[in-house]
Formats: sequence, C-alpha cells, structure tokens
Amino acid sequence: MKAKAFDTRLFKRILQYTKPYKWRFNGVIIFAVSLSLFAALRPYLLKQTVDGYIKTQDTHGLLIYITLMGIVLLLEVFSQFYFVYWANWLGQDIVKDIRIKLFKHILSFRMKYFDMVPVGQLVTRSVSDIEAIARIFSQGLFMIISDIMKMLVVLLFMFYMNWTLTWIVIVAMPILVYITRIFQRKMQVAFEEVRNQISNMNSFVQERVTGMKIVQLFNREKIEYEKFKEINEKHKKAWIKTILYNSIFFPIADIISSLTLGFIVLYGGIKILNGDHFTTFGDLFSYTMFIGMLFNPLRQIADKFNEMQQGMIAANRVFEIIDTQDQIQDTGKIEAPIFKGAIEFKAVHFSYIPDEEVIKGINLSVKAGETIAIVGATGAGKSTIINLLNRFYEISSGTICIDKHNIDEYTLSSLRKQIAVVLQDVFLFADTIFNNITLNNPNIQREEVYAAAQTIGVHEFIMSLPGGYDFDVKERGVMLSSGQRQLIAFLRSYISNPSILILDEATSSIDTYSEELIQRATETITQGRTSIVIAHRLATIVNADKIVVMDKGLIMEEGTHQELINRESGYYKNLYYSQFSMAN
Repeated sequence: MKAKAFDTRLFKRILQYTKPYKWRFNGVIIFAVSLSLFAALRPYLLKQTVDGYIKTQDTHGLLIYITLMGIVLLLEVFSQFYFVYWANWLGQDIVKDIRIKLFKHILSFRMKYFDMVPVGQLVTRSVSDIEAIARIFSQGLFMIISDIMKMLVVLLFMFYMNWTLTWIVIVAMPILVYITRIFQRKMQVAFEEVRNQISNMNSFVQERVTGMKIVQLFNREKIEYEKFKEINEKHKKAWIKTILYNSIFFPIADIISSLTLGFIVLYGGIKILNGDHFTTFGDLFSYTMFIGMLFNPLRQIADKFNEMQQGMIAANRVFEIIDTQDQIQDTGKIEAPIFKGAIEFKAVHFSYIPDEEVIKGINLSVKAGETIAIVGATGAGKSTIINLLNRFYEISSGTICIDKHNIDEYTLSSLRKQIAVVLQDVFLFADTIFNNITLNNPNIQREEVYAAAQTIGVHEFIMSLPGGYDFDVKERGVMLSSGQRQLIAFLRSYISNPSILILDEATSSIDTYSEELIQRATETITQGRTSIVIAHRLATIVNADKIVVMDKGLIMEEGTHQELINRESGYYKNLYYSQFSMAN
C-alpha cells in the first residue's frame, strides 16, 4: 500500500497524546514565536546600526545599539534553550505514555498472536519505533513551526525594509519549495524501506542470538553469517538511498541560496554606486543575514519533515499493534474462588489453524482433588488441553467447566490465579532466584518462601548456590541446569498456592538427583489439590488416580495404570512395555 505524503488523521491521533501536557505544549509554541521575533530583529538592528551610526560615525548611538543587539541575542538564546528543552521533554513524556499503553496492550494478547508475530518485530515497535515518535516533537513538528514563523517574520521585516530586494528573494523561493517537495516525497518512501529493513534485522538477530546453541550445534555459523550479510546489505542499500537524496538536495539548495544572495549584492551594489537611494549599505548587510535565515529554514524544513515522517511511520506501526484486537474475551463476572477442582471437558473441539483440528471433540472428567496423567505421542494434543484450560486459546466449540461453571464465566485473572503450571521448558528471568520465585509479588515474604522451599525439599539446593536466594540466574536462567530450573518452577507454583496444578513434561529431561527432588516436590505439591500430569516417561505416573491416553486429538483410553496394563492390545499397554523394553 502506498503511503500518504502526510496522514492528517494519524497526525491528529498523535496530537491527542499532548492533552495531558497542554501547558507545556503551549509554552513551546510561545517560545517558538519569541525565538522567531528575536532572530529577525537582530539583522534589522544591524541595518539601523550601519545606516544610522557607523555611517554617521556616532559612537554613542553605536554603543547603545550594540548593547541592544546583545540584549536581543541573550533573549534569543534564552528562548532557544527553553524551546528545545521543553520540546524534547514533551516528546519523552508522550512516548512514555504510548510505550506504557503499548506494553499493557501486548500483555493482553492471546498466545496465538505471539505464535504469528516475530519477537524481534515487537521489540522494534516497543523500543526504536517509539523513540522515533519522540522526534516528531523534538526534531519535527515544533522545529517546523519555529522555522515557518521565523520565515514569515523575516519576510515582514524584509518587505518593510526594502520591498524591491525582497521580491528578488521571493522569485527564487518557489524553485526551492518545489525541489523541497520532491525531496520530501522521495525521502518518505525511502524511510519506509529503512524501517522495514530495521525490523527484519532485529527479528533475525534476536532469533539467532536466542537460538545460538542450535546454530553452533548444527554447524550453521557460515550459513547464518551469509544470511546476515544479505540482510545487512539490504539495510545498507535502504540507508544509501536516503543518503543519495540528501546528497543531491542540500547542494542544490545551497546553490540557489548563494545565487540569490549574490544577485542581491550585485544588484544592490550597482544601484548604490550609481547613486540610487532605494537601498543602503545597511540593507545589504542585513539581507546577507536575512537570506540565510529565510533559505536555511526552508532547506532544513525538508530534513525536519523527514524526521516527522519517520516518526509518523513509526507511530503508524505502533498504532497498528495498539489497534489490534486479539485478546481473549474477558467477559466473565465471577471472581474465581479457591476451587474444589472438579474439571470437565464436554465435546471440546479446537484448531490452531482453521480446518486443522488438534482437539477433536473430547470428553474428559476430573474429580476434585484427583491426580490424573495424560499420555500420548508427540502431537496428540496433551499440552493443548493445558492451554485451553488456562484460556490461552479460545475453543472452537464445546465447553470447559471448573466446579460446574464454564471457565468463560470467571474473570480471566482470577481463573489463572487458581491454576499453576510447571512446564518442561522453564523460563526464568534475568533476576535473582527469590524474584523468580515470587515474580516480584510484594505480598510474598522471604519467610514464606524459605518455609515453602523446606517443605518441598529445595531449600538446601538453593542455599548451596552463591548468594542463595539472591543468586542471579542471568538471562533465561542459563546459570542453572534444566533440573535446577525445574525445581525453581515447582517452588514458584507451590508458593502461589493454586487450586489446580499442572505438570507439563516436568521430568522428561533432568538428571537422577534432580528427579528425586522433583518426585518429592511433586508428592508434596499435589496433596489436597487437583493435579494434571502430562508425562513422557510412563514410570513416573503409575500411581495416578487416572491415566488418560490421547492420540491425534482423541482420547483413546482411560483408567488406572493396572486397568490399562491389563487391557489386551491396549494403546497404553503397548506404549508402556515399549518404553520398559527400551530402558532395559
């Protein structure tokens, strides 16, 4: 889709964010006006000084006007300082508000959105794109307003002083305006391409750095290096295009400005030498300053308009995310109490991709306080059941009930507060163990964490680490083994005191020592609450109250371990003995 030269609707939307800072917005405008007045007054005072006091050798008058020019210069500096400072301050406050709104909105998206959108793209929108919005105010809008005001005031002074010389300048201006317009259009397209390439590069780098272990394990360094070179080359070409346009435009603008100034000096000088009194030396002196003050802003407006266009392009990308309605519908009215834990799936169908069902009309009943295990091959739909129970995804049809209420009837936050999940791939933040356990919940005290850790048997392990609970696990918990991360996840779930506990392949890839600790933790944490265990290793779930066997989105068998193992040619029986024979 071709971008508009200037999107008025988008610009008005951006300006809505200035409302809380209206006094500062108005203050910037006031300083912009005063700046233009003081800037234009200096050349006029110079003319008066040359014609009225230097030419007549009036030392006293000269001293007065020099002092007056110094005062005007100080006022101009004062206005310039507050104009720039307040404009940047306003821009930072606005992007702070937009960034908060964006992040809050991202937090509400359902998992499907994150499945489809690259993480690097979201990082670009949340960081660099939002910073570009700040430049609308710091380098774009107010600078353009200031320059336009300065040009208008300068023209008024010029017409007042010498309308003939001013018309010479006016004739040259449409040429520069036309060139500026062409430049602005070209740069708008070029900057759109630059933003696209920056987004692509961020996504690529973020994925490769996150997956560096896979890159190195499979000897992909050279391939990924070549891919990066290709992406980097496209990024460079996008920027080169903007550099080319700048390299063409600014020399042309300088030539037009210099030729205009040269023609005025030549024309005015000849008239003065010929005794024509329509102009003076003071006029020529002041016009050398006025032309720079008139043409430089006109030339720079194109550059500042580009800053504004970059900000608006970035704003459009950010608003696309803010306008995206991809949240789980939180229409429930019931604040979920402490659940008894009775769960029921009734004819539940679900698809991640339309027309490709993952769950095919299952019916499943879990009694309050019961521990059930769900087993099956990869892709059978085991983890999907957990995602649906937490309402990470919306089911296509059917109902899921907890304590005889449809989970849609509960508020989303209260529902998830009563369900704790320990995943196979535990995610830890780059923070201390204590903060990873409490997730910075101020209502959880250290004494509670210590007591919980001792109860499930992980306190000793944590205290053996440097700094104990204040040990920094670094990004994604790389300072801990997978088994140690699992133990932290168990403690995190236990301290939240959930009504329903879900263990998703929690013991599939850990060492024997960690498994012993986790088995003890599991026995403790599952007591008195409904527990769902998704297991790969069947030996770990033989004592479950019920085992559910799934395959290709369907429930194939249900029963205790003994019931299923006694079933002739049963799916579970074959699976169990297959694992048992492999272990031996």
